Amino acid sequence: MKSIEIIGFKRANLDKKSLDVLREEGNVPCVVYGPGIKEQIHFHAPAILFRDLIYTPEVHMVDLNIEGTKIKAILREAQFHPVSEVLLHADFLAFSDDKAIKMEIPIKPFGTSPGIIKGGKLEIKSRTLLVKGFAKDLPDEIPVDISTLELGKSVKVGDLSVSKFELLNSENVTIATVGIPRALRGKKAGEEEEA
Repeated sequence: MKSIEIIGFKRANLDKKSLDVLREEGNVPCVVYGPGIKEQIHFHAPAILFRDLIYTPEVHMVDLNIEGTKIKAILREAQFHPVSEVLLHADFLAFSDDKAIKMEIPIKPFGTSPGIIKGGKLEIKSRTLLVKGFAKDLPDEIPVDISTLELGKSVKVGDLSVSKFELLNSENVTIATVGIPRALRGKKAGEEEEA
């Protein structure tokens, strides 16, 4: 899995006024906690460093460098301003290579669906799936084969086969489906029932 480095600086003042000043200067207040960290570490980092972490569909491991202290982590939560959608705060969860972690991983459809060729439309119902595994085994994305999808059919979590990590979503969760266009609904739906 890809990783991204975020360089941070410890913050001593945790009051609201100090947080506002940090944000005005283009920084994001952060905290990191988890295995191997006795007390959570409050720090700040330049907002620009979060661009590839937050504003892309990709997922990344995070190499935190807080004044020379290096910590492997994942982004656990991000808080945004309700109007401007500016990043206000980030929580990181530290992890170690010998313990499994949970993470949302994006899905990546591939293949040519017969249902789409017949005029159907691919509808993605779950853009990410929750997985559990060791950091070294987690993929950048989960491939989802749509090459067998006919009109009105779908791929569910239970249809996927993965190794080295575990899918935590219910097997009944729909990932993708091929919708039947309104013009074809009566005719195609009847044909599908006969199949």
